[in-house]
Amino acid sequence: MTYEEIKRNPSINAYIKTADESLNALGYTEHSYAHVTAVAEKTGYILKTLGYDERTVELGKIAGYLHDIGNLINRIDHSQSGAMMAFRILDHLHFPAEETAMIVSAIGNHDEGTGTPVSPLAAALIIADKSDVRRNRVRNDDIAAFDIHDRVNYSVTKAELKIDPERTVIELKLQIDTQYGSIMEYFEIFMERMILCRKAAEKLGLCFQLMINDTQLI
Repeated sequence: MTYEEIKRNPSINAYIKTADESLNALGYTEHSYAHVTAVAEKTGYILKTLGYDERTVELGKIAGYLHDIGNLINRIDHSQSGAMMAFRILDHLHFPAEETAMIVSAIGNHDEGTGTPVSPLAAALIIADKSDVRRNRVRNDDIAAFDIHDRVNYSVTKAELKIDPERTVIELKLQIDTQYGSIMEYFEIFMERMILCRKAAEKLGLCFQLMINDTQLI
């Protein structure tokens, strides 16, 4: 089964939709199809650029698309509950045990609270997920009522994730409009995530760099 088939699966899409609705009710930024598709494509980009085989790239995309379904159950420990949901889905779709194991392990380790880059698939998923910072993830229309997560995401006017031609560095390059959120606020909520990205990059044989407004900060 392919990534495109997973994307067209109505049950999976129902889980993603309802999970995002739950997060919306809690005041979180967008975690719906735009987010999971972006994470899937970035995971695939990382693995493909680093020379992994076509099927591993495909499995990375599938992990990216499924990675947040655990939010349907609860935001707390959503990576673990999402991994269990993914196991059941993939088992019912008759995925080989080896492929199911790779995807479930990556999903179960993608969150900065409990996650570890235990495999290249997990490492690529971590970086792809944590690099999805953008203005249109903010749902709150009232700028005056923004919380820190709204301010940080809304302040990002451009985000690029690139691996250098020598395949030694992976760089997250952000342009931030500081009238909405400061660079210090970015680090206040993202420092733990950036540390996990550094560890994930090391797992992939890369050096992680963070550039904000053309200044290298990590």
